[in-house]
Amino acid sequence: MSDGERPLFDVAVIGGGVNGCGIARDAAGRGASVLLLERGDLAQGTSSASTKLIHGGLRYLEHYQFGLVREALGERERLWSIAPHIIWPMRFVLPYAKGLRPRWLLRAGLFLYDHIGGRKLLPPTENLDLRTHVAGHALKPGFRHGFAYSDGWVDDARLVVLNARDAADRGATIATRNEVVAIERGTDRWRIEARSEGAGRTYEARAIVNAAGPSAVALLDRAKLPTTGKMRLVRGSHIVVRRLFSHNYAYFFQLRDKRIFFVIPYERDFTLIGTTDRDHGGTPDKVEASHEEIEYLCAGANQYLRAEIGPADVLWTFSGVRPLVDDGSGKPDAATRGYDFELSGGNGGPPILSVFGGKITTYRHLAAEAVARLAPLLPVLGSDDWTAAAALPGGDFAIDGLPELVQGYARDYPFLDTPSIERIVKAYGTLARKWLGSAGSLDALGTHFGHGLTAAEVDYLIDREWARTADDVLWRRTKLGLRLDPAQAAALDAYMTVRRGAE
Repeated sequence: MSDGERPLFDVAVIGGGVNGCGIARDAAGRGASVLLLERGDLAQGTSSASTKLIHGGLRYLEHYQFGLVREALGERERLWSIAPHIIWPMRFVLPYAKGLRPRWLLRAGLFLYDHIGGRKLLPPTENLDLRTHVAGHALKPGFRHGFAYSDGWVDDARLVVLNARDAADRGATIATRNEVVAIERGTDRWRIEARSEGAGRTYEARAIVNAAGPSAVALLDRAKLPTTGKMRLVRGSHIVVRRLFSHNYAYFFQLRDKRIFFVIPYERDFTLIGTTDRDHGGTPDKVEASHEEIEYLCAGANQYLRAEIGPADVLWTFSGVRPLVDDGSGKPDAATRGYDFELSGGNGGPPILSVFGGKITTYRHLAAEAVARLAPLLPVLGSDDWTAAAALPGGDFAIDGLPELVQGYARDYPFLDTPSIERIVKAYGTLARKWLGSAGSLDALGTHFGHGLTAAEVDYLIDREWARTADDVLWRRTKLGLRLDPAQAAALDAYMTVRRGAE
């Protein structure tokens, strides 16, 4: 295609994390032609390395971030309603520990948490006697009083992918493995140079949204654009160990250094523990949990749980760099999880809107505000905030309809075991039938790589969800990397290599 034939997009979104994909979806749904560029896989960075919670952020009340907490709490049930397959309620147990925050303060904070965010469906806080409550059985002796409160769980990487899928269904072009190497402002459009698998590509757009997360400032530097935006890169690390308790409650623990962290049931047979907060001085491209962080999380869990763990018990770690707005806070955990925008251009030149900060729970609201800021400069954009009531792909069923959906799949595909059925429903919702089809046996779904992962599912992920490598499938589209052995993972990699070669 010659330069003269090159398509001109209304909006080019740079960054395939939750904010970028959310903005691409919103803009496409308002009638814009949208291009999304991501240098790696969708959700490959920060957006797949969260604590996987849809929550208001109880601890942010302590830092007087009432507006952020109210906004996030208002999004909890809204997101649950549009994606009830990948988001569902979770009850958290907060034990009272002598010498730390007093009981009255915890109760006051939870009362506020229950009432400032428009909670309607989630159950309220309740007092617990941990000597008799099931969640108390996993704790060390001595914990008597506690509270149970509500928040939500999310499969963060799938949230990103489903936003991208919906954007594509509404006409957006999703270009993964396209690294932006240069952007140049013209009189009425941007010229974007990208590199994909060694080949150069050029795109044009009337407006750019810089949603590059930890690389947002670097992208502006590359374009030689000034910025007043300041970011603080904070590393959050998590560990995954064997399941440490049999119930489905999660824990919210306080530590002696006044930090908090979560211990959460994970993928049926595991426990997720996190997170740390450390200023990150290195590149955002290579982020790993340090030995110190692993020991810190193990020691924190051991202060509360009967089943003690050490670094040798850690099965997997994951870390992400959070691009927080630099508000001058002393400790990393006190830095705001809010977000900010910076708009450049629009006075005769093409605009670029940069996004700084944000969190998983507020991504939809952030996207709506971002598109609304561009709307006066791009008449093609409608003004309606439509995403609050539009289901994400596969989420077009009742907010409390997950058990019924599981039962339906179990009835129609009896050859799949219960763990596989639950995994599939919680990943694809109503869309699983697109690749399960009329299969009457596991063999009918093609090669079985293990633990219910078949060629039919992998083909769907390649064709519909931009998966290119075994890691894309095992650690982002699914979490079966925790289960497949090296030989099974190698077989999957070989299969996907052949598929890529056939394209």
